[in-house]
Amino acid sequence: MLQNKLKYVLIILAIMMASCAKRGSITGGLKDTIPPALSTSFPANYSTNFKEKQIKLEFDEIVILKGIRKQLVISPPMKYEPLIIPTTASRTIIIKLKDTLKPNTTYSFNFGQSVTDNNEGNPLNQFKYVFSTGTYIDSLALNGKVKYAYEKEPESFISVMLYEINDTYNDSVIYKESPRYITNTLDSLKTFRLENLKAGKYKLIAIKDLNNNNKFDPKTEKIGFFKDFITVPNDTIFELELFQENNAFKAFKPTQETANRLLMGYEGAVTQTEMRPKVVLKNKNQILSNIVTKLPKKDSLQIWFKPIKTDSLKVEVSQENYNRDFIVKIRNPKKDSLTISSINPAGFNDRFALESSTPLVQFDETKIKLINTDSTEVKFTTNYDEFNQKLFFDFQKEVAQKYSFNILPGALTDFFDQTNDTLNYQISTKSLEDYGNLKVKLENVKSFPVIIELLKSTGDVVTSEYINENTTINFKLLDPAQFSLRAIYDTNKNRRYDPGNFLEKRYAEEVIYFSGEIDVRANWDVEQTFDLSIPYTPPKKDLTKKKTTN
Repeated sequence: MLQNKLKYVLIILAIMMASCAKRGSITGGLKDTIPPALSTSFPANYSTNFKEKQIKLEFDEIVILKGIRKQLVISPPMKYEPLIIPTTASRTIIIKLKDTLKPNTTYSFNFGQSVTDNNEGNPLNQFKYVFSTGTYIDSLALNGKVKYAYEKEPESFISVMLYEINDTYNDSVIYKESPRYITNTLDSLKTFRLENLKAGKYKLIAIKDLNNNNKFDPKTEKIGFFKDFITVPNDTIFELELFQENNAFKAFKPTQETANRLLMGYEGAVTQTEMRPKVVLKNKNQILSNIVTKLPKKDSLQIWFKPIKTDSLKVEVSQENYNRDFIVKIRNPKKDSLTISSINPAGFNDRFALESSTPLVQFDETKIKLINTDSTEVKFTTNYDEFNQKLFFDFQKEVAQKYSFNILPGALTDFFDQTNDTLNYQISTKSLEDYGNLKVKLENVKSFPVIIELLKSTGDVVTSEYINENTTINFKLLDPAQFSLRAIYDTNKNRRYDPGNFLEKRYAEEVIYFSGEIDVRANWDVEQTFDLSIPYTPPKKDLTKKKTTN
């Protein structure tokens, strides 16, 4: 009996001990937030008289390289990129140099935030390995910040470069050769610091180096520059504004898309009338009537011509100093037919428009009627944008109204004598109480004229005003939304923003953004001061981490 009781006691104690063991678990302590550190290197960091072909870096814990191709900046740039191994986790990083080092030069390997510990990913911020092939380390520095001339905020990883001014320097060097010194703004900074510089005279530029070749490609990349040469040492905080240059026009060989339409790709800007190329179409020596329009959302032009029997056509393209001739073989694919679609106004102040699949050439307004809710005929005028194949309608709009467009057959005739079928469209406006009004008062305007643009939160332009002297603007009957403002000093008075040009030493026209957003609500009248002397300040990012629950 006693033995049985003792057995039961032992079983109960075993169950209790097992239950207690399962209640908790080891948490592993506090999360590691300490970045790795360099323990030793060979040769030592900041060595002089450097002659090695390999660098060995040892850290106090296992590290891994993240985004090394984007983060690593070598200054001066090397013609042949070094091999950096291993790509897996290790305590040791080996740099194998493949380039011939320049004499009496200080080299800097800035790893940015690419060196991280293997467990938690803590970065060793701005880790640098520096050496000199001469007897001392260059120690001068240059500071500045970057911004975009037109867009609100610059992208990450803007390259900032110094080209040494010597007997061989000319402005074309930035297209062909790597700079003497280079750094970048990394992913979260809009400031730069060029370090380990030697005293001298330099050209300071910044580019968004999309192909990472340390050279400026004007077709695709933005550039910013300081007009004058700078000297080092220098305590100035330089500001560089980047812009995309207007590239020179260039046409590519046209192809036949349909029976009477060629498609010609191009480079450069053609949006403004004075920028558009002249196209002459010839069948042998006979000049053919043609219309040139823009292919929507593509860098291509459409060349329309009347039906003709021929084996080939000659296309002569010219714009200012540009001249190019092409020969296009002609076949007999399908013909283009006329179709009409409507572009309904997104807001009260937008215009109603029709878009045609082929260019229109004749308009019979007697076959077009516009009536309102009360069946009263409303007067209108039309404006045809041939280049974009859009017919705009202008009329006195009123709130709380419905409008009907009735377009009879034969009202619209295209380049090929095709006409429209019966078309009917309806648009409507909301009640006055559904709209909001915004009055903007400008302060500290340096010069006129100035373009004031009202922007959506997406950056799209809602409407704009061209201001010659007034400092008060009324944006009326707006759909409720969050808005912002952009001011453009129209220096050359051509009613648009113009970028700069590096070779012409011309900066972009000055653009100023309103800091913050303007809340326009339904049935509200909002008044807002826009001080053009106050530079745009980007909103601070919330770096606090949200608490997570398991």
